[in-house]
Amino acid sequence: MWSRNNAVPALAAAAGLLVCASIALIFFWIPEDADQGISQKIFYFHVPIALTAYACFGWGALKAFLHLWRRPPGADLESYVAIHQGVIFGALTLITGSIWARASWGVWWAWSSEQLVLFLVLFLFYSAYFMLRFSVEPGPARANLCAVYALFGVVLIPISFLAIRLANDFIHPTVFTSQGPQMAGSMFFTFCVAWAAMLTLAAALYHIELAGKRLDVSLRELRERLA
Repeated sequence: MWSRNNAVPALAAAAGLLVCASIALIFFWIPEDADQGISQKIFYFHVPIALTAYACFGWGALKAFLHLWRRPPGADLESYVAIHQGVIFGALTLITGSIWARASWGVWWAWSSEQLVLFLVLFLFYSAYFMLRFSVEPGPARANLCAVYALFGVVLIPISFLAIRLANDFIHPTVFTSQGPQMAGSMFFTFCVAWAAMLTLAAALYHIELAGKRLDVSLRELRERLA
């Protein structure tokens, strides 16, 4: 019979298969870009990673909202783990974006680009979440404070995303328009597989970390009872 214990290994296996499939498609199936050459292939890593970071931050904010609204057990911990994963994928977004910019346009960073700066602000805001969390003693007060902070940060997500959609500059050319994706069918299929791979990988890492955190909480409570 299927159980929760089987779900995480299955999710991790699916993530591994999708990541391998996306790498194979990126490097052995889709053609090179006519202008940027092989450096453009980092698009299939950078954009799915960025969208996954948004999804993690959004999931963390949703769990924070549920904690403040209905107080379900574990919502605060789930919000914390989701934001942690969002920060990891956010850091990867900045790294892959900088590599792509350097390879294609000769710059590591452009402070004049509002899209880059807004994503950096979003990343730093959620990075500061951990400074807040670990500066307050564990308990209901910390959980409530962190939940409010996470909800404030979610406002930056649509602003950051729309800045990329509205500003068509050399750093972030618009690929997805109202007429559909501006790419060949094989490229769009590869992008979808890569995005599914990143989302599945994030989900697997989320559940693995959450299981570890729950075990840590259980052990801490057991030690307190035995003390």
